[in-house]
Amino acid sequence: MSADTRLSPFEPAGIGRWLETAAAWTLAILWALPLVYAVWTAFHPAEFSTRFDLTAPLTLQNFANAWNAAPFARYFANTVALVTLILVSQFVLCTLAAYAFARYRFFGADIAFFLVLMQLLIMPDILIVENYRTMARLGVLDSIPAIALPYVASAFGIFLLRQTFKTVPRELDEAARVEGAGSLRILLRVYVPLAKPIYLAYGLVSVSHHWNNFLWPLIVTNSVGSRPLTVGLQIFSSTDQGIDWSIITAATLITSGPLLLAFLLFQRQFVQSFMRAGIR
Repeated sequence: MSADTRLSPFEPAGIGRWLETAAAWTLAILWALPLVYAVWTAFHPAEFSTRFDLTAPLTLQNFANAWNAAPFARYFANTVALVTLILVSQFVLCTLAAYAFARYRFFGADIAFFLVLMQLLIMPDILIVENYRTMARLGVLDSIPAIALPYVASAFGIFLLRQTFKTVPRELDEAARVEGAGSLRILLRVYVPLAKPIYLAYGLVSVSHHWNNFLWPLIVTNSVGSRPLTVGLQIFSSTDQGIDWSIITAATLITSGPLLLAFLLFQRQFVQSFMRAGIR
C-alpha cells in the first residue's frame, strides 16, 4: 500500500501553500469588488447606486442613456481602427526585427538590441512633448495615425519574439533552404507558425493597452471624428447636472466589455503563452 503523500496543513510546506491560497483569494476579491460594484450600479436605477438592496429592480435604461449621450458607434469604430492599425504594424515590424536579432549576426547587433531593451526602461509619458511636436510637423494631429504612430513598433514585442525565435532549431532553417526557401519564406512558413501562442498573448496585451490608453489620445485629438472610447468617456464627467454613476458605470462596461470578453475566451492561451515565453 502506498503512503499518503498529501501535505498536512500544519506542516511548514502546507502552511506556505495555505498562505499562498489566502493571498491569491485576497487579491482576487480586491480586484473583483470594483467590477462587481460597476455591474450592480449599471444594471440598477440611480437611487440604488450607493446602497445594496436585493429587491432593487433590474434595468437596461442606463445603457440606453449612455449610448445616446455619446456617439459610441463612432468611438468604437475609431478604437477598433486604432488598435488594428497598431497591432498589424507591430506584428510586421517586431517580427522582422526579432528574426534579424535571433538569426543574423551583423555589425553592432548587440548594441542595437541593447538600445531596444533600453526603451523598456523609458516611461512613454516622458516622450509626450517630443511626440506631439513630431506629429505637428507631420501635419497629422487630430487623427488616428497621430495616436498610432508612436506605437507602431514595440521593444517588448521585439524582445518576446526574439526569445521565441531563438528556441527554433536551426535544422529547420537548413531543411527549408534545401527545399529552396528564402529567408522571408522561412520566416513566414517556419517561425511565425511556431510562435502563434506568443503572437496571441502579445496581441491581447497590445490591444488591451491601446484600447485603454487615455493620456496620449486626449492630447493629440480634439474632435469626435478621431477620439477613441477612453477619451469619449469624458463627456460623462463634464456635465453641469453632476455625476450620474449609473450612466458612468454603464458607459464604462460598454467600453471595457469587449476586452473582458476577449480575456475570458483566451485566458488559458494567454497564461500558457507567457509561461512558455518565460521558460528560456
